Amino acid sequence: SDGETLGIVGSNGAGKSTLLKVLSRITKPTKGRVEICGRVGSLLEVGTGFHNELSGRENIYLNGAILGMKRAEIQKKFDEIVEFSEIERFLDTPLKHYSSGMYMRLAFSVAAHLDPEILIVDEVLAVGDVGFQKKCLGKMRDIGESGRTILFVSHDMRAVARLCSRVVWLDNGNVRGDGQSDAVIAEYLHEQTNISSVWKADELKPTGN
Repeated sequence: SDGETLGIVGSNGAGKSTLLKVLSRITKPTKGRVEICGRVGSLLEVGTGFHNELSGRENIYLNGAILGMKRAEIQKKFDEIVEFSEIERFLDTPLKHYSSGMYMRLAFSVAAHLDPEILIVDEVLAVGDVGFQKKCLGKMRDIGESGRTILFVSHDMRAVARLCSRVVWLDNGNVRGDGQSDAVIAEYLHEQTNISSVWKADELKPTGN
């Protein structure tokens, strides 16, 4: 819903990234349908929506055009995007020469500043330094407080708890939990701890010859 920050948690292979790709119209669902009202800005795995042969500058305009924005609209946001990304020195360098951290800085800045009504962010935020991660989380909080919707996938439960009011727990493509962030995260972590304990106990069992 409008202004909601929704966290999506689950173990690897649970379907989190696939869900975001479906919502971002990168992957078609095998069944069912998705209804989206508003402009979507997505930050998925590094490389999605960018062209490696083009410069950072050219990719900003390319992404704006993909979102349906006019050149004048993108130009109004251009300086803000560059300042936030902190990669001004490399703006005219082709993206194929960017490090993964630089790539993520530009990708997040573009996704967050081109006025999306819905911002979709995957675990890719884990790429890069801690300072910039905090900066991104602060920007996402600002976006949510401005009345726009955020979908946030992360294995960092502290970040999910701080940012999200509601959390959906996915398990093998199915919804295991959906509700207030603290309650769902506690339930998810409790199960993960039990699974880990069982695995360690099995590891320690003597093996017969």
